[in-house]
Amino acid sequence: PYYVDLKQNLFLEASLHSSDSNLVVFVDTCVASPDPHNFEIQTYDLIRHGCAKDSTYSPYYSPHSSVARFSFSAFSFINQHPSVYLKCELVVCKERDYSSRCYQGCASRYKRRVSS
Repeated sequence: PYYVDLKQNLFLEASLHSSDSNLVVFVDTCVASPDPHNFEIQTYDLIRHGCAKDSTYSPYYSPHSSVARFSFSAFSFINQHPSVYLKCELVVCKERDYSSRCYQGCASRYKRRVSS
């Protein structure tokens, strides 16, 4: 475990270790939960489909495309749970493949209304 105070900034880094230097890492989704075995009930989205859902979430520049960096402010689940667990989904793409998910950024989908 990593112990922090409430509202303390946490800095995270995910790196890809591959012999292929032409790969890009993209943070697609990061979800927090008080239960390390259940990320379906009582969860909190930090980022979903590349879109920041938490106002304290902040991506950081990395000089290497194989490294993704971000931060957020520590929080608790209504002070009822002593720990918060993270589950992040990363996407790996070929560098300069601008049609790939890594280059789309925030992919919020809007449903169209059905007209009468």
